[in-house]
Amino acid sequence: MVDVWPGKPYPQGASSDGAGVNFAVYSQGAEKVEVCLFDPQDPAKETARFALPETTDFVWHGYVPHLKPGTLYGLRVHGPYEPARGLRFNPAKLLVDPYATALHGEVDWAQPVFGYKVGGEQDDLERDEQDSAAGVPKGVVMARDLDWSGDERLETPWRKTVIYEAHVKGFTKLHPDVPEEHRGTYLGLCAPAVIKHLTELGVTAIELLPVHAAVDDSFLTEKGLSNFWRYNTLNFFAPEQKLAAADRRLGGQVDQFRTMVKTFHQAGIEVILDVVYNHTCEGNHLGPTLSFKGIDNSTYYWLMPEQRFNLDFTGTGNSVRAAHPQVARMIVDSLRYWVDTMHVDGFRFDLATTLGRIGEGGFSAHAPILQIIAQDPVLSRVKLIAEPWDIGLGGYQVGGFRSPWREWNGKYRDAVRRFWKGDENLAGEMGYRLAGSADLYQQQGRRPQASINFVTAHDGFTLHDLVTYSHKHNEANGELNRDGADDNQAWNHGAEGETNDPEVITLRERQKRNLLATMFLSQGVPMLVAGDEMGRTQGGNNNAYCQDSAISWIDWKLDDRRQALLDFTKRVIAFRHSEPVLQRRRYFSGDFIWDSQQKDLQWFRHDGSEMSQEDWEQPFTRSFGWLLGGDATGLRDERGRDVTGDAVLVLMNAHYEAVRFTLPDAPSGLRWKVVFDTSDDARSGQVDDANCEVAGRSMVVLAHPMR
Repeated sequence: MVDVWPGKPYPQGASSDGAGVNFAVYSQGAEKVEVCLFDPQDPAKETARFALPETTDFVWHGYVPHLKPGTLYGLRVHGPYEPARGLRFNPAKLLVDPYATALHGEVDWAQPVFGYKVGGEQDDLERDEQDSAAGVPKGVVMARDLDWSGDERLETPWRKTVIYEAHVKGFTKLHPDVPEEHRGTYLGLCAPAVIKHLTELGVTAIELLPVHAAVDDSFLTEKGLSNFWRYNTLNFFAPEQKLAAADRRLGGQVDQFRTMVKTFHQAGIEVILDVVYNHTCEGNHLGPTLSFKGIDNSTYYWLMPEQRFNLDFTGTGNSVRAAHPQVARMIVDSLRYWVDTMHVDGFRFDLATTLGRIGEGGFSAHAPILQIIAQDPVLSRVKLIAEPWDIGLGGYQVGGFRSPWREWNGKYRDAVRRFWKGDENLAGEMGYRLAGSADLYQQQGRRPQASINFVTAHDGFTLHDLVTYSHKHNEANGELNRDGADDNQAWNHGAEGETNDPEVITLRERQKRNLLATMFLSQGVPMLVAGDEMGRTQGGNNNAYCQDSAISWIDWKLDDRRQALLDFTKRVIAFRHSEPVLQRRRYFSGDFIWDSQQKDLQWFRHDGSEMSQEDWEQPFTRSFGWLLGGDATGLRDERGRDVTGDAVLVLMNAHYEAVRFTLPDAPSGLRWKVVFDTSDDARSGQVDDANCEVAGRSMVVLAHPMR
């Protein structure tokens, strides 16, 4: 018999105070909530079970004296099983506590983890009475405090931020200088060789693909695959066990994650988590019962008017109902946990439009959860990035969020890809994208850093594949190449896939440099995908979510061509960091700033005259230049002094033939100096006359000092 005291309703989850453990679980429709304890040596063996004796505002709670950290536990929730009313209570199914901060074990699809009788005559309408405990992960009661001595928050300004999107396992799985036992883990990212690569590259923030505890889909395991990207969340507080090195301690992954964060901070690198609060691994009405579905299905998920079925804005079977007060609380509690307890520096919200859906599912930038996060005294100060779309009606919301949110700018990605591919009618849009997308953000009072500029992301082609394949090649995913996007704005430059043709190879390498340089010269916040700086390939697979294999792992063996691309990327990022004109806080005015010698921004035709409205609207305009005044940055330092730097002139030519540009005058006695030329990596020195030739499909960047 377990001695259970009334306890407290908050905080939710299992909280150890050193003398015992308090359990608190929200369920509005439950009739009884039980906690089950399990043997750490045999996690399938239940050793004790007790009911939570008190309920406060639908939170069931109880306190067990003398219970220690390291205890394994799960929940059983009693109540009606009436799918037609959205009620799916089933005490035969062990449930993961939504607030568990560490899990032990994996979902075993061979066990009866479905709440209904699979193969029954009434689909999901008949409750299954088999015990699922052997096939469900258990929560681990964790100690209250972690040692963060010596750790400091970096708070890198947005205008100085360079984001690097990476997968914990894929980044180091093949790294020869990472200890073998740490490759593909949180500790692998702590290796000196990894930190050196990132710091020499110029990265200021690493954005990690999901690290929340997740589940491998049953249909993938049947094919011998796994959900490598981990966008299939089971729990929003616990770090994923599979990304941790071997550790005998229950919950050891928490300490490994902490070590990783501290190591990055010591190197001056912030940690941003890609978080998936829009759906869970439980799928639709035919999915498993692992946590939320069995605790309070109609609270945690959006349901159709016929409540048996889920509303699905995400394409994954269910959508989390962030508009419900309890769900909003859970999301905010999770975010606060990762900031306060795990010291992360920000979040990228997958399919963030779903979080902003209210009422019958329509999106509002003023949705409760978005407002709560924006007003929270802790969360409003960390980096908040929205992926501003989902697949529901009105789901594409680029430009639709509000401060302090930043957004993945999908329009930037598409415009830059199409421009360098040679498409028509792109000049005007490119002007907006290069200058920080004022058309999307300025009227809301937001600044250029509202735009997260990217050309590639984890989802889609790598940079190398973007210029190597015109079509996706996803056969390895086992779906007959039907998965993944068909519209990629990609071009193979004359041969589909790898080739030995030197002309095709030369053009592809030039286009990689064009795309990278464009991104790092644009106003806004650049995001580089891990491996793109080294020409990483996925063999044309644009949906490698299920490929825990060499398809997704970064190859660190560099030939001359890949090394040259890495060296170029380092130079471009270093140039961005060194030039104030590339780090503006505000949008351009197109005029002189204070007593500047140059305007903050001017656009030029190839003949040296300023671009007219007609020039921007010409469908065949593929070549133009833009000048950033080095003494017109609009920046002041901490003491209020004007910040000046070099004037930067960018000449872009997406035409297939060379174009000769007439250069604007430099200040008296000065000459333009070539910073880099994407068609000739060896080109350098001063330009001796008033003209500069830009090869076909290339760009030249010049500068002169204004200091």
